Amino acid sequence: MEVHADVDGSGVPLAVLLKRELWNQKVERPDILFGEANKSKKGEDFTLLMPRCHAPRAKAAAVAAAARIQATTTPFPCLRSSMIDRPNFAIFDGHNGSTAAIYTRENLINNVLAAIPPNLTSEEWTAALPRALVAGFVKTDKDFQTKAARSGTTVTFVIIDGWVVTVASVGDSRCILESAEGSVYFLSADHRLDANEEEVERVTASGGEVGRINIAGGAGIGPLRCWPGGLCLSRSIGDIDVGEFIVPVPHVKQVKLSNAGGRLVIASDGVWDALRFQEALNYTRGLPAEAAANRIVKEAVTSKGLRDDTTCIVVDILPPEKLSPPLKRHGKGVIKALFRRRPSDEMSEDQMDRGCLEPDVVEEIYEEGSAMLARRLNINYPAGNMFKLHACAVCQLEMKPGEGTSVHGNMPKHSRVDPWGGPFLCSSCQVKKEAMEGKLHSRNSQSAVQPVPK
Repeated sequence: MEVHADVDGSGVPLAVLLKRELWNQKVERPDILFGEANKSKKGEDFTLLMPRCHAPRAKAAAVAAAARIQATTTPFPCLRSSMIDRPNFAIFDGHNGSTAAIYTRENLINNVLAAIPPNLTSEEWTAALPRALVAGFVKTDKDFQTKAARSGTTVTFVIIDGWVVTVASVGDSRCILESAEGSVYFLSADHRLDANEEEVERVTASGGEVGRINIAGGAGIGPLRCWPGGLCLSRSIGDIDVGEFIVPVPHVKQVKLSNAGGRLVIASDGVWDALRFQEALNYTRGLPAEAAANRIVKEAVTSKGLRDDTTCIVVDILPPEKLSPPLKRHGKGVIKALFRRRPSDEMSEDQMDRGCLEPDVVEEIYEEGSAMLARRLNINYPAGNMFKLHACAVCQLEMKPGEGTSVHGNMPKHSRVDPWGGPFLCSSCQVKKEAMEGKLHSRNSQSAVQPVPK
C-alpha cells in the first residue's frame, strides 16, 4: 500500500519527501560572510542583508545582533520556509525620493517567493527562481504605482542557494563575482541608456523619446535621458511620471560556483562612477568582507568626492572548513588564499575520496535580459509544469479556466507558440503588460489622430 503525505494539499508521497530531506542533508552548503559600507549624500540608498532570512522569532534577535543586521529583518515576518538557508542581499538605489526604494525593500522578496510553487526539490526551486523574480519585480512595480508616488529605484537582488548564485537587476547598481581563482564575472546588466543601445531602441519603439538635455544652439549635454521625466535609466521600479516604457523586468543571471567559493561585490552607481571593476576588486585584496566594503566606499569617495549615495556590500561564499582544499601553488593561489579556511598543506584521504578538490570553474546556468513578458514568463516543458496553469503568472491571482489572457495572446496564429496556452495573466496584469510594450501608447496615439466625424 502506498502512503501519501498531504503537504499544502498536494498529496506528495511520503517516500518523495523523505528522499528530498535526505538529499538536502547531504548537500554541503558554503559559509556566508558579508560586510556593508555606506556614505550618504541624499539618503536614498537602502540595503537588504539577510544571511538567514527565516529564523524563528526567538532566534531572530540573536541572528540580527550577531550579523549586525539591525532593522533589515524586521519588515519580513511572513517569509516562507522555502528561503531557509538561502541568503539574500540587495541594494535599492532610489531617485526622486526614497519612497520607491523603501517600498521595494519591504515587499519585493515576498512577491518573489509567492511566485515560487511549493514542494519543490532544490533543483526545481533553482529552475523556478528566474520566472519568479520577473513576476515579483513586475508585481512590486504594479502595486507601487497605486501609491501615486513619483519616486523610483534601481534594484540589484542576490539570492544564494548553496553554490548557486542568482542575480536579478534593474538600473545601474551592479554585482560582480570574483572566483577563488581570480576570474571576474559580471552578474548584472547596466540599464543606463548611454550604455545600452538595445534598450534605447526598445524605449523609442514603445513610445518614449531618448535624448540629451538641450542648451542654447541645440547642442545636447549630459547623458542620454528618457523623456518625459529625464531619467537616465531604461529599467527601474516606480517612476510612474516617466512612462510605462521604463520597465521593471529584471535581467537575471544564474551561475554555479565550484566549492572553492568566491566573492561578490554589490554596489550602487556611487561606487561604479568612481572605480573600475578591477580597481574595486584590487582594493579588497587580503581583506575580510566588512573591511573590503569599507575600503571600496572610502576609495570611491576619495576619488570623486561624495557626489551621490555610495553603498557597497561584499559577500564571501566560503567552502565549509571540512571541504577546504590545500593550496600548494603560488601566483593565482595568492588570490585563492583569501577564501581558504584551512592552513594545512595536505588533503585528508577522506576529502580526496569525496572529490573535494574541485576545479575552480564558474558554470553559467541561466541568463536572460529580454523586457518581453511573453518570453520571460514562458518556461518550456517539463519545468513549466511546476507552475499553476490558472493562476496569474505575475500576481498569482487564482482564475477560473477561460478568465485569463495568455501572454502569447497576440502572437500570430502560425506561430509555434500556441496562443491559447499558458501562462495566463489576469486583466490588470494584462493591461500592465500592454503598457510596458507600448501598445496602450499606440492606441492612444491612433485615437488622437482620428478625424472627428461631422
